[in-house]
Amino acid sequence: MPEKFDAFVPLNMCVLTVSDTRTNENDTSGQKLVDCLTAAGHKLHDRTLVKDDVYHIRAVVSQWIYDGAAQVVLITGGTGFAGRDSTPEAMHPLLDKEVTGFGELFRQVSYDEIGTSTIQSRAFAGFANKTLIFCLPGSTGACSTAWNKIIEEQVNSLTRPCNFVGQLVANK
Repeated sequence: MPEKFDAFVPLNMCVLTVSDTRTNENDTSGQKLVDCLTAAGHKLHDRTLVKDDVYHIRAVVSQWIYDGAAQVVLITGGTGFAGRDSTPEAMHPLLDKEVTGFGELFRQVSYDEIGTSTIQSRAFAGFANKTLIFCLPGSTGACSTAWNKIIEEQVNSLTRPCNFVGQLVANK
């Protein structure tokens, strides 16, 4: 059974924006995730932006999961069906286990906001080398929804009956 904590445990998180059009100056989705994670008491370990390219995405994330200090990776962008959307193709081979419930729940809670358009999201999550990875759509609204309705509670050591923190802290 995962460890239960009596106090909040801040986690080291990385944010990766996958985009062919955004820059560091106009990356509102990445900034939203940084703002959310720091407001919740977590630490920004690293942040970067890469073009939507399978090998660029894998290179950055592989370094973070190899590093060992990063406990959570938040990726925004590249999860749709446009020609260059390649985050799922980049990340699935790296995963040791998929958190299938995340994508299902994300699409369920998104339905209230965007209706049936939610089926066009390939959002998913999983573990790679004991690092929890969330792959989110590139819209700022989708990042807010994912953080506020799912991720924040699951990376909070005080959430009951269970959360992912015990998996992340015990295994690093």
